[in-house]
Amino acid sequence: MLSSPRTTETGTAGIAAMGAAVPGVALGTRRRIPVAVQAPDPISREGAVSQLRGRPEVEVREEVSAAAGTVALLIEDTLDEGALGRLRRVVRSEGARAVLVVGTIRETELLDVIECGVGAIVWRREATAHRLVQAVLAAHRGDGDLPADLLGRLISQVGTLHRGAAGRPGAPSLGLAPREVDVLRLVAEGLDTGEIASKLSYSERTVKNVMHGLTTRLHLRNRAHAVAYALREGYI
Repeated sequence: MLSSPRTTETGTAGIAAMGAAVPGVALGTRRRIPVAVQAPDPISREGAVSQLRGRPEVEVREEVSAAAGTVALLIEDTLDEGALGRLRRVVRSEGARAVLVVGTIRETELLDVIECGVGAIVWRREATAHRLVQAVLAAHRGDGDLPADLLGRLISQVGTLHRGAAGRPGAPSLGLAPREVDVLRLVAEGLDTGEIASKLSYSERTVKNVMHGLTTRLHLRNRAHAVAYALREGYI
């Protein structure tokens, strides 16, 4: 029995709605986040690619493309000048968001990594498929995502830098507004956009606008960088 035009139209609409909700079909595929994996050796790269391949939230790409909003996932054992140079190139020259998967970070390297523009860091020993996707999603949103022990070390290091600069004449002032300080304080505590909005009785759009405004005005690269600067200047 042939379908009537009315039935056909309804069926087509239903298929379109399913496509929007189910990852992997045409409409859902366009919403997947492109990820380019870079590693110093093929085994590390293929290991990360195999973790990400098939996840509905991401699409593995061969190259970084700022135009496509690619998140670069960089794998390093340790951070030397070459590794930091690769981070800077990906973020500053190629304009990508970055996730760093690393074995160890020394105290002296942590702030360098944040100031390179990396807002999401994953320990290699914790790099499960779920953890990698979580970090990619955070980087894509422009959120910070640091292991708890690294966040504590960052706060301690920046606090030391701030105390060393206390009383220095001519020290620059960020001129943060009170609500910017409120938002950054909650970001430093690890809250996401929705949780910050709930705590401060703001809309999520307002929280995003506050973060966008201060990072643009102060030429900061992401949330982690904004927190580091606010800590350094003594606002939080």
